[in-house]
Amino acid sequence: MSAITEKDGEISNVMTEGDSNTQSAEFHVDGKVVPLGIIEGTASERAIDIRKLRSQTGLITYDPGYVNTGACESAITFVDGENGILLHRGYAIEDLAAKSTFLDVAYLLIYGELPDKEVRAAFLDSITENMLIPQDMARTLRDFPEGSHPMSILSAMMVSLTNFYPERADASDEEARLTVARLLGKVITIAAFSYKVSIGEPTVYPEGERSYAENFLNMMFSSPVRPFDPDPDIVRAMDLILMLHADHEQNCSTSTVRLVGSSGARLYASVSAGICALWGPLHGGANQQVIEMLENIQQTGLTIDQVVDRAINDKSFRLFGFGHRVYKAYDPRAKIAKKACEDVLKKLGKSDALLEIAVELEQAALANEYFKKRNLYPNVDFYTGITLRALGLPTSMFTVVFAIGRLPGWIAHWLDLLEDPERKIGRPRQIYTGPMRRDLP
Repeated sequence: MSAITEKDGEISNVMTEGDSNTQSAEFHVDGKVVPLGIIEGTASERAIDIRKLRSQTGLITYDPGYVNTGACESAITFVDGENGILLHRGYAIEDLAAKSTFLDVAYLLIYGELPDKEVRAAFLDSITENMLIPQDMARTLRDFPEGSHPMSILSAMMVSLTNFYPERADASDEEARLTVARLLGKVITIAAFSYKVSIGEPTVYPEGERSYAENFLNMMFSSPVRPFDPDPDIVRAMDLILMLHADHEQNCSTSTVRLVGSSGARLYASVSAGICALWGPLHGGANQQVIEMLENIQQTGLTIDQVVDRAINDKSFRLFGFGHRVYKAYDPRAKIAKKACEDVLKKLGKSDALLEIAVELEQAALANEYFKKRNLYPNVDFYTGITLRALGLPTSMFTVVFAIGRLPGWIAHWLDLLEDPERKIGRPRQIYTGPMRRDLP
């Protein structure tokens, strides 16, 4: 038994355990005892079930940022931040990165199991067949104002898919699979088209014989005067970057997809909302900020020791790419991303000054007691930005790549929500701090 009690005994929360099959909790307030259940997941995570708290006590919980709030049960992804573990449907990200492709992981997240050879081929074929976009959509893409950010274009085009391919609430399994293939196929074409339009080059169409990541790179970098001849190792690096972003439990954008979907909004609209959430610099935009930070260090001529000192003592200075809301150990995706980054630079024969700064910065931070005590390890954003830069992508496309990678996770969670018997429209409460009713003058 353990207890947490405030002064004067006004509120106490007593956790109790009975026999091995029974777990319960009690909430004490105003002399009243309210029994609460405890939900336990397969990884021994435990949560106090407060669904009846307000109806029984008139109280709500106060949890800015939802750092202690579980909004759903899910069997898709497990993150153990204390031990640096990431599992998709039970498979470790390290094993998936070594033996699988991005589309393997996409299929795993969405449908629950890794595809065999036959299913993998059929899945790729269905996605490739749906990579072409309608000509009306292509014209719309070309009409966006010069300088439009690719994320705004991507979000707008994703929600507009419903005008070309209306979604039915009672869609059959086959229709639902087609919607999934459309999203996964068209997202890379829309993304590549938006980039080509932004630089004034002719758009490039997908090709049936290419893999998913290869098609994306070809549509990005091929031109009538410069055919794209991708190196398999470069294609693999892009595939890995997409895979590392495929899902990460109830993050801001995934929670947004679920929240929008809880209203009954269909998949295209929910994904479009997720893209908007991902666009924020504190979420998907972090890898771009890492590059900008490293460039600033290079331009100002600061030493690594000076950078670390500023990160510790100057509250106006932020060190991007370190620390994570969930991970209190080394982000397992960061280890994979670092190796991929080194391999790409070696393959391209590039010595990137920013990578050298990044490596020095990582070593200095990991050796510093301030960072150690606060578990501020490099996260996945720290190295993916350098890799994308080496591949030739502008920083404006970094978050777009993140969105392409995260799409399977969004789809999986939206489908998960659809089948959840506990599904309710998301409607958080608040603690009102404004004035009470006032009379008009």
